[in-house]
Amino acid sequence: MNVVELLSQLIEIRSVNDPIKGIKPGVDCAKYIRDYLVSNGLPADIIRSNGYYTVYGVIGKGRPIIMFMAHYDTVPVILEEWSYDPFKLTIINGKGFGRGSADDKGNVAAILVALSKLKDKVKDFTLIYAFTGDEEVGGADGAGVLRDKLLKEGLKPDYVINGDGQGLNVVIRRRCIFRVDLRVKESKVRVKGRKIVKKFKIRTPVVETRHAAYFIPGIDTHPLLEASYYQRANNLYVSSIRGAFIKTNVLPSWVEVEFVEEDPNGDELEVDVALTKLLESLIPIVRCPIRTELFSEYGVTITPNYYLYDNGEHVLRIDIRAMTTNIKHIEDALKHVLKNMELNAYLNVKGGTGYLYTPKESKLVKTALTILKELGLKPKTIELLGASDSRYFSPLGIECIDIGPIGGNIHGPNEYVELWSLHKLTEFYEKIPIALRKVH
Repeated sequence: MNVVELLSQLIEIRSVNDPIKGIKPGVDCAKYIRDYLVSNGLPADIIRSNGYYTVYGVIGKGRPIIMFMAHYDTVPVILEEWSYDPFKLTIINGKGFGRGSADDKGNVAAILVALSKLKDKVKDFTLIYAFTGDEEVGGADGAGVLRDKLLKEGLKPDYVINGDGQGLNVVIRRRCIFRVDLRVKESKVRVKGRKIVKKFKIRTPVVETRHAAYFIPGIDTHPLLEASYYQRANNLYVSSIRGAFIKTNVLPSWVEVEFVEEDPNGDELEVDVALTKLLESLIPIVRCPIRTELFSEYGVTITPNYYLYDNGEHVLRIDIRAMTTNIKHIEDALKHVLKNMELNAYLNVKGGTGYLYTPKESKLVKTALTILKELGLKPKTIELLGASDSRYFSPLGIECIDIGPIGGNIHGPNEYVELWSLHKLTEFYEKIPIALRKVH
């Protein structure tokens, strides 16, 4: 089975992670990966943690210890936004469309095919391989549990190649991720005015994506932020908010707000002053200065991506990306904004697991670049905007890189992968363990 055929099989196994709806990927995809490995003469076990499954195996012995890692879980889909069946690989003009084709089942397929060719070549070093099912919700039960297991067993990797990148480039930096919950109690009053219902739509003119980390202020337009600015510019009350809210790290494709403009000759209408203040506060919230520890090309990204009404409270969930692991930096910055905006809100910040930061001069980076050049490519080192499972290993001083195929619309409708790049990626995975053994 070649890499495209394997990818097709993987995409048809639904492994959506949707914590808002309580949906987990299940064990089917993990079993498929395990069975593929075993049928190709490779050992494989399944590790279970809190309802998430990681496929794990080790071959060889000695140093260096090299680890391949990728994740098979995917983000949810909004079916009406897709031109193709998201759970069937549709091939058009060399592109393979389907949920997970680029993020991250393309990497899973490439590593699996490479492993089937590597099994007899791993003799005087150790090769670990792992496929996790919870990267899209933080990775604690996948990469986090795996890290602890490896450390306990004396298998701390020297090098980690994490199949979760893009563009066939070597990813050496990724920011840390934080999840923020803001809760305010509803406060309804009646005012005389006229109702204005307005719908705001996302616009990402350069890179088509719904991934929160890829939002670039000044280029992309976030519907909830546009609604906030519209409200502020016109001094409006807010009655209700609804939209295509999926999860904290996915940008909503549209938001509809029911505003009320005061008018002494208008109808008596109900508004929510707490919701009004919450929406008004979004502009200063996404612009609040957050202290960082290391350089990032993209600085800090703050996006409010999920809203819900919960038993008398308005809940807003915010995604923050920054090159820091210090939750206090996040809390202090947000509390300062809330105080000055006079917004009485409950604040809860989670995250801070770690970031990817590997020097360009490291053996792993240099070796990866050399191999990609040998494959006829023109690679470069880059920083990617989203987080990945490598953040569980990079803080331990392990040389880590992320890599992935060429594709697009990650986390968005009509996600796709360039199929030729999957073949190149498979060759890369075949070559890099042998090359690292020589330079270690």
